[in-house]
Amino acid sequence: MSQKTESVLLKNGTLYTMGPDGIIHGDILIKNQKITKIADHIRAPAGAKVIDATDCNVLPGFIEAHSHLGLAGYGIGYEGEDYNEFNDAVTPQLRSIDAFNPFDQTIRLAVRSGITTVHSGPGSANVIGGTFAVYKLKGKTVEEMVIKTPSAMKCAFGENPKYCYRDKRIRTRMTTAACLRELLFKTKEYAEKKKAAETDPAKTPAFDFKLESMLPVLRKEIPLKAHAHQANDIVTAIRIAKEFDLDMTLDHCTEGHLIAEAVKASGFPVIIGPTMMHASKFELQNKSWTTPAILSRAGCLIAITTDSPFVPQQYLPFCAGMAVQAGLDYYEALKAITINPAVILGLSNRIGSLEEGKDADIVVCKGDPLSNTSQIRHVLINGTPME
Repeated sequence: MSQKTESVLLKNGTLYTMGPDGIIHGDILIKNQKITKIADHIRAPAGAKVIDATDCNVLPGFIEAHSHLGLAGYGIGYEGEDYNEFNDAVTPQLRSIDAFNPFDQTIRLAVRSGITTVHSGPGSANVIGGTFAVYKLKGKTVEEMVIKTPSAMKCAFGENPKYCYRDKRIRTRMTTAACLRELLFKTKEYAEKKKAAETDPAKTPAFDFKLESMLPVLRKEIPLKAHAHQANDIVTAIRIAKEFDLDMTLDHCTEGHLIAEAVKASGFPVIIGPTMMHASKFELQNKSWTTPAILSRAGCLIAITTDSPFVPQQYLPFCAGMAVQAGLDYYEALKAITINPAVILGLSNRIGSLEEGKDADIVVCKGDPLSNTSQIRHVLINGTPME
């Protein structure tokens, strides 16, 4: 799928840096998987692979902030679907790295459309679903691909836990919130006992895999990743996060445009979508392409999601383009699939913009990158041109 080169030089492109330099014209030199130089003109080093980007737009690799890529499989069927566990509504001990399949065909399709990094993990069947991880879409094993794990703890509000556990444990939104609160209270107590055991080993609590898995959330080492579509679910998620002093991302945030001031006041980043699909549930009845524009104008840090496989991963840039048609500023739309998700994932020091010293994840395209008529000419991940 890829070929190795010592250095790569991109020539004569229009660079959408998504950094302090804005939009400039010039060259990019890549060595040792990093962007080493950006300038008006760079002489090609001996042996370098030269990519002619004349009349092309050059952007940082596109980043998906909320996906199930590599866990959802290709096609329809039980085998290959590894992103929802239905035997327990509370499963913080599950890890996406234990199910991610580097040979999933959808990964190749995503790369060909300029997607270079995804934040992938469990679905929203459970109140607590397990941990996400951040993957570069290059490699044959999880160990080659993963760049951050754990990166977030999935939790879910609204219809999904109610539907999946309606005959077992959960019938109302109140129960969902109570399940999450109970787990957080138990984790807090568990942490206090472990702290006390530092000076008195006799106080060491019995090992609890679920509570141990929740400690990074309580310590604010990773955020809760809150699946919330409906406005009341969004506010409940915010309420619980504030109650326990947790970091959180508001994922989907379908009715966020109805409560934009409350979302902004929370200070939590927003990952919006999937919008390019049928309103398949009651809580999606107010789904709108205007949501990104409204929340962006309100001052929220936004990213756009396909929620792959619900919208195929390769359509991420097109979804950003649809948000532009509904009023989102064009440059803000580009940020929503590049630097903004990098910031949200805590990886803006490595990915999300074309800057010297950053990972050489780059897309070269002919035409508007957010249009379905654009042509992806080259995609580089860690400086390697992908086939």
